[in-house]
Amino acid sequence: MGLRTAEEYLASLRDGRDVRFRGRRVADVTTHEVLGPVAREHIAGDYRLAEDPAHRDLAVCEAPGGGLMSRFYKVPTSADDLLKRRALIDLSTRHGKGSVVLVKEIGSDALFALTVVAPRVDRAYGTDYAARVAAFLDHARTHDLAIAVAQTDVKGDRSRRPSEQPHPDYYVRIVERRSDGIVIRGAKAHTTNTPFANEVIVLPTRALGEADAAYAVACAVPADAKGLRMIASPFGGGGRPGLHHPLSAHHHLVDTVTLFDDVFVPHERVFLAGEWRAAGDVANTFVQFHRFTAVSYKAPMLDLIVGAADLIADYNGIRHASHVVEKLTRLIAYAETVKGLTELAAIRCRTTEGGVAVPDVTLTNIAKAHFAANYHTAIRDLQDLAGGLLVTGPDEADLADPETGPALRHYLGGRAGVDGEARLKAMNLVRDLAASDFGGYNEILTIHAEGSLQAQQITIARDYDLAPARRYAEELAGLAR
Repeated sequence: MGLRTAEEYLASLRDGRDVRFRGRRVADVTTHEVLGPVAREHIAGDYRLAEDPAHRDLAVCEAPGGGLMSRFYKVPTSADDLLKRRALIDLSTRHGKGSVVLVKEIGSDALFALTVVAPRVDRAYGTDYAARVAAFLDHARTHDLAIAVAQTDVKGDRSRRPSEQPHPDYYVRIVERRSDGIVIRGAKAHTTNTPFANEVIVLPTRALGEADAAYAVACAVPADAKGLRMIASPFGGGGRPGLHHPLSAHHHLVDTVTLFDDVFVPHERVFLAGEWRAAGDVANTFVQFHRFTAVSYKAPMLDLIVGAADLIADYNGIRHASHVVEKLTRLIAYAETVKGLTELAAIRCRTTEGGVAVPDVTLTNIAKAHFAANYHTAIRDLQDLAGGLLVTGPDEADLADPETGPALRHYLGGRAGVDGEARLKAMNLVRDLAASDFGGYNEILTIHAEGSLQAQQITIARDYDLAPARRYAEELAGLAR
């Protein structure tokens, strides 16, 4: 099979999956009033890119054994592979109006991590997880699947380990072992684009102790599996298309609280089942790949912020004011720093004993931390350049009203040549980015997605090799041994 068309992908979502939105079950995620446009216009975009001759060389590559597959499922073995993956994520996000699609990106991150870790688990425990992971990866690329990842448990009391929780299912766990598989129960939060996935990969969220062995589980579950329920968040976008929501009406992420109500998983789809010492390795290795994906998809949003700032400053007639140039320079430096660190993380990749190229951990985390630490300042600068009309401007219907429209076009104009309608369009682009449900969602996403700021700081401190710098300092101080 190899590659699917966008229509074939959309047809695969009509499988009776249990998705809830605002208290009601969704009969068909591809036709639902809010979820349908996201499925058709945003998520299916990854499949259309592969069909587009202008982008096919980047989006598609040769599959192992011949034929073609999505480049998302190519296991990286070199810096060039990582750079092309970064370029594809960037391209896909730009086509998504600045929102990452995240149905092949995140799933392949999980499969790459499992490809790295499974052989280590097999050596330690005598299991056969590596063969299962390889078979599932082949299944994913052969059928051109969309895959979500359920990693973040709901956690309950954050001060307690999984086995110490007042409710035993605050972390997903194995509740039954059968001759042909396992049964899992619990809930995962922040599961992105699950309603639009064919498969959901479950991963542990943290390192575990021996008492937590039941929570050491990694597996793949079909989206229509019995007992799997997805409760979709209504936040982050979905307004009516037009003047007010040029970005987010159809192009945004849909997150779910994902419930596993005694879901059966056959052995061939199980990649970790009680091997508690490996749980932290799985979680951390996934993060190594996924934070690289994260900083790759941030670039289009940063370019959009820079471009929107320049546009609205120009329309407001202040483009060459010194404070505006200062803000634009700061935004440019912010965007280019994140992009440069991401590219260097690919160039400085390390290769595992199995031949998988892993992005440089320290640089990836510095890029992610820099993005997260400076995003709110960038949004502040953008809001400052735009002005109060971001939240006090008229409705689209007022602009269309023959009695009020001409007055609004006249009075709300900007510099010479910019009438009120053009200025409002630019203003509403900024509003959607910086003063809407979508904008607020992105501000929270910046801090918490792919790990908190503290998580990146811990990783940087843990993975950076201080020894060479220390030896150099000792040498120059005359303390060399």
